[in-house]
Amino acid sequence: MKKEESYSSAQLSSFRRVGGGIIVILGAGESGVGTALLAKAKGYAVFVSDKGKIKEKYKEVLIHNEIEWEEKQHTESKILNAHLVMKSPGIPDKVALIQKLISNKIPVISEIEFAAKYTKATIVGITGSNGKTTTASLTHYILKQELNVGLAGNIGDSFAKQILEDNFKNYVLEISSFQLDGIVDFKPNIAVLTNITPDHLDRYNYKFENYIDSKFRIAQNQTKEDYLIYDADDQVIKNWLSENTIQSTLLPFSLVKTIENGAYLDKENIKITIDNNQIIMPTKNLALEGKHNIKNAMAAATVAHLLKIRKQTIRESLENFHGVEHRLERVLKINKVQYINDSKATNVNATYYALESMDAPTVWIVGGVDKGNDYTELFPFVNEKVKAIICLGIDNKKLIENFGNMVDIIVETQFINEALKIAYKVAEAGDNVLLSPACASFDLFENYEDRGRQFKHAVRNL
Repeated sequence: MKKEESYSSAQLSSFRRVGGGIIVILGAGESGVGTALLAKAKGYAVFVSDKGKIKEKYKEVLIHNEIEWEEKQHTESKILNAHLVMKSPGIPDKVALIQKLISNKIPVISEIEFAAKYTKATIVGITGSNGKTTTASLTHYILKQELNVGLAGNIGDSFAKQILEDNFKNYVLEISSFQLDGIVDFKPNIAVLTNITPDHLDRYNYKFENYIDSKFRIAQNQTKEDYLIYDADDQVIKNWLSENTIQSTLLPFSLVKTIENGAYLDKENIKITIDNNQIIMPTKNLALEGKHNIKNAMAAATVAHLLKIRKQTIRESLENFHGVEHRLERVLKINKVQYINDSKATNVNATYYALESMDAPTVWIVGGVDKGNDYTELFPFVNEKVKAIICLGIDNKKLIENFGNMVDIIVETQFINEALKIAYKVAEAGDNVLLSPACASFDLFENYEDRGRQFKHAVRNL
């Protein structure tokens, strides 16, 4: 490979081949196919392997670009012949094939790691247990008013594909812990850590500390020229920073204390100061509602302030951005009952924010694949605000054990249409019907987007 395409880490030192080498891509979704296109353009021999069925739209791209692929299997003889493997973030490290690759000293990386080698763009990387999609979307919305910027990572078109086709000068990347697990040298110029609460513990041997370390990988390669923007009210983040050393320049944000360099809430105003240059934004003007969205706005505006976006542009953007699909999305009001789609709430903390924001008696639709959830923190809101619970999942035992004695009505179903019919009968004028599952979606749906869209379709059919 050319020098600028090389991997500096000792882990990847064996991969030094002029004109590329053999790259195997495990998983033919958005990130996999995007990586395949970029890798082929950079001179690699590419083989794409998916243990499931490949979607037709991706199959057509692979065929059109004459990229070798297989579906419904992993041919180990071909995969173990790779010089480099890019795996889908959905594939756990503990599966046998990945363990074989690791034991054979074949580097296994993420799309983020691979694609970043081929751009000199300014990268804003955003992670966290909750709020990262909203923060990434809001950050992109502000920056695009004045900069050439792409939005990628765990959202939209793949990072690799955008580098190949659009070659933006700036990127905002929403990055999950799974994607961070596959980095070696990757570092964003600006990292944002929205918060850390227990999530995906099934993927991290049910050890919260493993998940925390995974999130902080976003800053592991940063230098003092790079920035880490983080929630200074988050005790988990504060504890980790007090016990570990990173090189990043720190810019905290807080709702409860004054921050000299960073962002804080001063009565009803957000104040952001960087190198004695301050911007003030009244919270009453924010389009997004809720305390958690004040923090999301702080993080996004701090990024924009760092990148020299005009203060007026930042203010106007915060006044005009109304959120993302599947996050506390108001769908319809029927017979004075408000139906709200919060399908993106795939963990307890996200549902905490949703229930906290409810200002009326609520019929709560919850359930799916439990990831080691502790529902205790939801008890006060359920007791105070929830009038009925509809469990939408294959296994609802844990939900019934936790909440069965808190509400008069708790029912189970595996069908979104039936869930909405039950909610329609139970809800009265002035109530909310909230889909905020606190769980992953894979038992009954393709993903949280599919769950949210089916919910909205069922609401509109009521």
